[in-house]
Amino acid sequence: MDGREFILRNCLGWGIALWFVGYLLGFLFFAFVPSDAIGWYIMPIGTAVTLFVLWKWVRVDAVGYALLLGAAWSAVAIVFDYVFILKLLNPPDGYYKLDVYIYYFLALALPPAVAWLRRGRHRN
Repeated sequence: MDGREFILRNCLGWGIALWFVGYLLGFLFFAFVPSDAIGWYIMPIGTAVTLFVLWKWVRVDAVGYALLLGAAWSAVAIVFDYVFILKLLNPPDGYYKLDVYIYYFLALALPPAVAWLRRGRHRN
């Protein structure tokens, strides 16, 4: 996979797709969960989906590429959250709370963590 394909498919494509899964879950949970707790309900599902995508479809074994992927996914999450949640929906109680910061950290940290685990599996 060349650099352009990596950026378009893995960084942007999967970054936007994973963000959109969480966005849709937010609307779904809005009807059933208090608004200040929605992120805590989305996070375990989003983490599981992200890990599945990383293990099944995004095969990044090099930690450097994984760090780039995590940075791209975090950037997508921050920009899309700002545009499509903060500006578009203007939540009355704000948006940036602990669950959002953990979500941004996981978007950054999960790709290198999975790459590191893959490297460990290949050595054994």
